[in-house]
Amino acid sequence: MLRILCGREQIEVVCDMKKKTICDAIKEVLKDEKDGLTYLEIHSQIEEKKLYEFGAKSPQAVVHSEIRRHCEDLEFPSASPVKFFKIIRTDRNTNYYGLVDDMNPSPIKDKDSDEPGNLQYVLDIEDELLPEEKMVQAYHRYLGDLKHSLLEKVRECHPSFFEKLVVDLLLAMGYGCDDKSGQVIGKSHDGGIDGIISEDKLGLNLIYIQAKRYNEGNSVGRPEIQRFIGAMQKAEKGVFITTSKFTKEALDFANAESRKHIRLIDGDSLVELMIKHSVGLERIKEYIVYKIDEDYFADIS
Repeated sequence: MLRILCGREQIEVVCDMKKKTICDAIKEVLKDEKDGLTYLEIHSQIEEKKLYEFGAKSPQAVVHSEIRRHCEDLEFPSASPVKFFKIIRTDRNTNYYGLVDDMNPSPIKDKDSDEPGNLQYVLDIEDELLPEEKMVQAYHRYLGDLKHSLLEKVRECHPSFFEKLVVDLLLAMGYGCDDKSGQVIGKSHDGGIDGIISEDKLGLNLIYIQAKRYNEGNSVGRPEIQRFIGAMQKAEKGVFITTSKFTKEALDFANAESRKHIRLIDGDSLVELMIKHSVGLERIKEYIVYKIDEDYFADIS
């Protein structure tokens, strides 16, 4: 707002200037800070310097949220792809934030170290996490537990049921010309093929399936992959699925195979695909995470 005095009258002229955002105010506070500030200190300076007029009941939380959303190495659903800030250091479970500077990158980069001060330790400080970040972390822990439980459940299945399961999974993934394109072969086939999926109505393009329900530690080796390829005969596509893992020799052999297109799916990948395509699972409840549509409010004067 620009005020112009004309005689005794004061005329207010609205200038077409971009309104300062919370991020602008935070950047203004941090521009000369080398050691970083906590989000509480940043909010305090914004108030003292009158850099932004807050309307929220909890302005500290607003500042905290904007910093985290625009902070390097922090990724969650509503996080911004544009990063202005970074965590410079941590002290007594408190993060100190500074501006992103390509000429002076943050020294905290080691995600694998267990020592306090490494990047993952800094990012996981409980008191610094936004509610949304805590939700994301809890969801990933939940997924980890679900994958473990689901894999154990699959390993408990009868081998014939497991063969049906892998056919159902491939159909759910979109393979086959319709939902009746999958066929469980099992013991009736003397070549070791457990299932077949037809990709066209006439059955000219077939996917052969081998399913091995093995316990952990009993890995599938190269000889089993060789036998599977031999049993495929004229079929060009094959999927070998196991509840355990594949040896390096098996993986190398499948990758080097030039005559057939072979895909190997181990236990971890199997349950991930089952979760993604809702095979053997039912959805109970979904939670929606929102973020403010900044474009909608862009024209607020």
